[in-house]
Amino acid sequence: METRETRSSADLPVIANAYNGRDRNEFLFGWTPQAELWNGRLAAIGFVAYLLWDLAGYSVLRDVLHLIGY
Repeated sequence: METRETRSSADLPVIANAYNGRDRNEFLFGWTPQAELWNGRLAAIGFVAYLLWDLAGYSVLRDVLHLIGY
């Protein structure tokens, strides 16, 4: 059984506002809820990029461990 939205699309909010009343995806500089969202997104991108770099054979961690004797 399919459930459908009963209210019209004119009643829906245009943007999802954060606690400070601004667009949650807006890029704002400083200590804002938007900055925390962007920080998490960029950290996830960096983590995935490092994993791909490591899988490609350019392991920085393995080289550092080799230098210190492990």
